[in-house]
Parts: sequence; C-alpha cells; structure tokens
Amino acid sequence: MGPEALWRALSGDADPPQGASPDKIAGLRLRAARTDPAADLAAVAALGGRFIIPGDEEWPGQLDDLGDGRPIGLWVRGTANLRFWALRSVAVVGARACTEYGAHLAATLATSLAERGWTVASGAAYGVDGAAHRGALAADGATFAVLASGVDYAYPRGHTELLTRIAEQGLLVAELPPGDHPTRSRFIQRNRVIAALTRGTVVIEAELRSGSLVTARRALALGRFTMGMPGPVTSGLSAGVHQLLRGEALLVTDADEVIELVGSIGDLGPQRHGPTLARDVLDPVAARVLEALPARGGADAGHLAGEAGTTRDLVQSKLVELQSLGFVQRCGARWELARHAGPAEGSRRGGT
Repeated sequence: MGPEALWRALSGDADPPQGASPDKIAGLRLRAARTDPAADLAAVAALGGRFIIPGDEEWPGQLDDLGDGRPIGLWVRGTANLRFWALRSVAVVGARACTEYGAHLAATLATSLAERGWTVASGAAYGVDGAAHRGALAADGATFAVLASGVDYAYPRGHTELLTRIAEQGLLVAELPPGDHPTRSRFIQRNRVIAALTRGTVVIEAELRSGSLVTARRALALGRFTMGMPGPVTSGLSAGVHQLLRGEALLVTDADEVIELVGSIGDLGPQRHGPTLARDVLDPVAARVLEALPARGGADAGHLAGEAGTTRDLVQSKLVELQSLGFVQRCGARWELARHAGPAEGSRRGGT
C-alpha cells in the first residue's frame, strides 16, 4: 500500500488493508496511536541527525533494489552524505564471539580498505563488526554502522564509546525512529539494509546459523559481490564461511582482492607468486642439463646428452655456462653439482 495509504487506513480515513485480519488491524492501530513523528524528528535533530526518504538528494538509490522491502526512510546521525559514502562501500560482517584471528582479519581488512578510500559498513555488534569499525577509524577512514535500534540507542552497551566515535567521524544509520530498542527480528531486518547499501559483503568467521550469513545471502540475491575469508577447517566459527565459499561466494584474503571485485575496471590486485630462484632464469636446454645431473656423484657429457635429449657439443657448452653461474663443477671428465653455497643450492634433481 505504501506508508501514506497505510497511515490513512489505520487512521480511519480509508479502507483497511485487504487480507489483514481484524486482530492484525487492531494491533497496527494501537502501534500507530503511540507514534509521535514530530517528537521523533525533534529528537534526531537534537543529535545533529536527520530523516531521509526516497527522492531526497541523500537517499542511496541502490536501496530501491529491495523492491517492496525498501525502507520507507532512514534515520541518519552524522555529518557525512550517506549516498556518497555508500557508493564506495564494503560490508565487513561476522561472528560476535569471534576469535583473535577473526578480529585481526576484520581490523586489518577495514584499515586497508579505508586507506584506499573505501567506506567500511557493518552493524556495530561485538566481535567482527566492532573490529571492522575500529580498523576504519584507526586509519581516519570512513565507516557507517547500520543499527537494529534508534540512532540514539547504544546497543550493545559495551559499544557506547565506539558508537559515539562512529557518530562523530562517520555515520549511524537506522530504520527505526529514535528511542526504539533492538529485537531479534530487527537484527534480521537491518541485515538487508547493509547488504543493499554496499557494493559487496565480506564475511569473516560465521557459524552455520550466523546472522552474518543472512546478510551474505541477501547480498547474493541482490546481485552484490559476496566474499568470504577462510579460517581453520576445524573451527566451527568458520564453518558458515566455508559453506558460503562452496557455493557462490568468492574467496578473498586482503583488501586488494576485495577491491578487484567491487572496484572499477583496472582496480586489479597484485600478481601472487613465490620467490624467484636463480635456476628460474636458465634457458630450457641448460635447465634440462642441470636436471640430468645426479644428486650424488657425477656424469660425463655423453651421459648427460642422453638424459637431456640433446647433442654432446651443446651439453658441453651448457655445462660451461652452468659452471660460470656456480651451479656445477668439473671433476676431470665428469661433472657434478656444486657443493658450495650459492645459486646451486636447491638445484638438485627433483628441484625445490
């Protein structure tokens, strides 16, 4: 029906919603009678906040992807522009009872994202959420918290100071008016807002029934990037993340890999490779000759030619090159691997 039509119906100025039972309508009318919009607006204004609705300049258009589930408005506390911050934002969510490993990953990832100009979004809960907000704040970066209560209601109580810092340096966002307290269902509802506001969601530690997985699956349904950071396979706190990774979520290990997914064309992560060994620069024939040498003892050029599949003269030439590079040494008519420290280390048959 939309909020205005429903309000008129509950006020008795229009027909009640079709399909709703009399008890349901009576309950909604009791709730409507307790509302005081003017007091709510005054309360958020006293905090330096505001109420934004679709059509406002600050309204994030990506929330429209929620369809009928789109909030009718958002209460915002803080000076930044929510729409601009949400354009380059990543949600970092996870277990409340996270391990030190999970808290470290969340803080490090958030710090790195903030340093690269990305906004970190989360739910201000204990564990991964709090670590993510703190990581962004530590880098003097942008962060906003989507709450399951009013923007003036500190929950959890232990995060009162953190929420104050976020309000000063970032944004507090809520679907509920000032003074409203959180309930279990409201946490689930706010997760859809986190998923819709951001370009992607990273889950760090989550049990199989974690609320963080609700956020991740809503992000998947909305066509957002959904990512997970793996943990020990023996950890129940990582079981939910691993289940996501077996499905449609993508594995990431740092901010570069996250930005490669959610960023613009050309935001590529660095190439990953192991250390370069001296033998890596050898040409193919020299590498085959070196590989043909036995790990113990030596061999003559004729034997090595057969092992390497090339001519004796070419083998002789390559052996001289390998000797100059310190890989091999000559013992009369035979050649063997050099025994001293240097490039030859790690070049025995079988490689390293």
